[in-house]
Amino acid sequence: MYTLLPTHRQPERMRSWFQSTSSLASHLSRKPSFRWIASATVVVGVLWFLVLPSPYIKDSYLGSPFFGSDSRPTEYPPIHPYPPSNPPVIDPALNPPTQLSSRAVAVRDAFVHAYNGYTRYALGFDELRPVSGGKANTFNGWLVTLVDALDTLWIMDLRDEFYDAIPSIAKMSFLTEDKFAPFFETVIRVLGGLLSAYALSGEPVLLNRADDLGRALLPVFNTSSGLPMYSVNTATGQTRPGWTIDALWSEMTTCQLEYKYLAHLTGEPDYYNRVEHIMDIMAKYPTTNGLYPTVWSVNGARPANHKFSVGAFADSGYEYMLKQYLLTAKSEPKVRDMYLKSAKGIIENLFYLSPNRNLLYVTDTDGAFPTRNLEHLSCFLPGVLALGTKTLDMPASDRELHEWAARGLAYTCYMTYADQPSGLGPDIMVMDSWTGSGSGRWMDHVNDWIKAGRPGDVPPGLHEPPPAKGGGQDYRISRGDYLLRPETIESLYLMWRTTGDERWRERGWEIFQAIDKRTRTKYGFASARGVSSRKPALVDEMPSYFLAETLKYLYLLFLDEEVIPLDKWVFNTEAHPLPVFEWTEREKTQYKIPL
Repeated sequence: MYTLLPTHRQPERMRSWFQSTSSLASHLSRKPSFRWIASATVVVGVLWFLVLPSPYIKDSYLGSPFFGSDSRPTEYPPIHPYPPSNPPVIDPALNPPTQLSSRAVAVRDAFVHAYNGYTRYALGFDELRPVSGGKANTFNGWLVTLVDALDTLWIMDLRDEFYDAIPSIAKMSFLTEDKFAPFFETVIRVLGGLLSAYALSGEPVLLNRADDLGRALLPVFNTSSGLPMYSVNTATGQTRPGWTIDALWSEMTTCQLEYKYLAHLTGEPDYYNRVEHIMDIMAKYPTTNGLYPTVWSVNGARPANHKFSVGAFADSGYEYMLKQYLLTAKSEPKVRDMYLKSAKGIIENLFYLSPNRNLLYVTDTDGAFPTRNLEHLSCFLPGVLALGTKTLDMPASDRELHEWAARGLAYTCYMTYADQPSGLGPDIMVMDSWTGSGSGRWMDHVNDWIKAGRPGDVPPGLHEPPPAKGGGQDYRISRGDYLLRPETIESLYLMWRTTGDERWRERGWEIFQAIDKRTRTKYGFASARGVSSRKPALVDEMPSYFLAETLKYLYLLFLDEEVIPLDKWVFNTEAHPLPVFEWTEREKTQYKIPL
C-alpha cells in the first residue's frame, strides 16, 4: 500500500530520519536496562512513519474520493496490486538520442525556458502568466503544467527535473470540494500525462495517482445513457453540464485511450466498460457518410444538431477511432472500421479547394452547406490520415487518396503561417467561395482529373503555391490569435516520419523561429493576438499544452533518431505517448474482444 521512491532518490530528510532513529536505538540497546526503551523507540518510529502523511511516501489512495478532508481513508476500495499485473515494458530503444541537431537543442532550450518560468514563478499552481510572471489556477490547482510536461522532460532527457517533480506529484490531492473538474481536459492532460510518464519511467507513484484520478472521475458516466457529463466534483461525485445542457461529440469520444490503458494496467473492468459503452453507442448510430453530429443529448444518447466538422466539437473523436485500434495492437476491428468509414466521409464531404491558389482545406457543413471555416484545430487531421496510411490495410486507391488529402491539407496548414507577416498561424480563417465552374468540393476535382488521365501527375490541391504575404491569400482571418497551438506542428512531424520528406522539417523550423521570436517573454512564452501584424500583442497566458505538445512535437521533428517509434507508441490527443499493448486472453474474453 505504501510505495517509497527508489532509495537513491529519497530526499535527505528521509535518509537522516532512518539514520538518527537507528543510531539512537543502537546506543540505548547497549545497556540491558534500556533495551525496552530501544524497542519502544523503533516501534513508535515505524508507526509514525507509516501512519502520518509524508511528502516522501505515497499512499496509493491519498487524495482519492475515498479520503475525507483530513486525507485519511474513510473507506477502502478494492486494492489492486502495485506494481500492476501488467507493468510497462520499458523499451531499451527509448534511450536519449546519441546526438542532437542544433535545431533540437534550440527547441529543448525553449522548453527549459518555459518550464523554468513555470517552476520558479507558478509552481503549485496550474499555469504561468508569462507576461506578468504571475500564476493561475485554470484546472483546480492540480499542477496541470507540471503533469503535462512530465513526459516531455523524460523524452528530452531532463531526468533530474523529472525526478524533482515526483514529490509534488506524490503530494497532489484530487479532492476539490468546491470545484468541478472538466472531464475531457482532465483526462487528456492530467490522466494522460500521468499514464505516459509512468509508461516511460516505470515510477509506481505515477500509476497510483492515475488510478486515483481515473476512479475519481467515474461519476461523470452516471447518466441514464452512460454518456459522460461535462464535469464532476471529485469529492462528492456531483456532476454538471457545460455551457450547453448537451455534450460535445469530441469530449465524449476522447477518453478511450487513457481508460483502456488504465484498465489494462490495474485490472479494473469498470474503466474499460464505461468508455467502450460510448463506442458501442456510436457504432450503432446510423451515420451520414461516416460523420457524427457535433452535439449530442447526454440523456437521450442522440444527436442534438445537424452539423458535421473535424474542428473543435469533433476533432479528437475521429483521431481516437484510429488510435484505439493501434494502441490495443490492432485487436479491436470495430473502431478500425469506424475510422475508415469516417475518413472516407470526411474526405468526400468536408474537403474543398480555394478559388485562386487551389489550397486544399477541410471545413464544416451545417446541413448541406459548407461554412468554409478552416480552424487551426482541424490541422491535426493530416497527421492522422498519414498515420493511417502507414498502419492500416486498405485498398491501394484509398491509400493514395488518403496520402493526397494529408499532403494537401498539411501544406495549407503550414501556408497559413507562412502567409502572415508574423510567421504565426491564425486560429480561424474563412476561405473564399469557389468562383469557377462546377463545385469547389475537392473530390469532384479529383474525379475529373483522374478521368482526364491525371495530367501533370499532381492532383488538384497539391501544387503547393508560394506564400502570399501581400494579399490574394484566398481567405480572410476570422480569429487572428495564435494560441501556442500544436496541431500544424503535429502534422508536420507525422508527415515527415511517414514520408521522409525533409521539406516538412524545414517548414517546422520556420514556424519554431517565428514562435521563438514573436512569443518569448522574460518568464516563458505567451499566446499572441493579431498574427497579421509583424509584432502581435502578447496575451498573458501559457497553456500547459505548449510544453506537452507544441515543443515536444518540434523537438521530435528535429531528431534524426525515432525515440518514440510510431509502431510501438501511440500519442494521445495531448501528445502523451502510451505504449502499444496486447489484451490478455482473459481480458479479451471479459471484454468480448475477438480472440
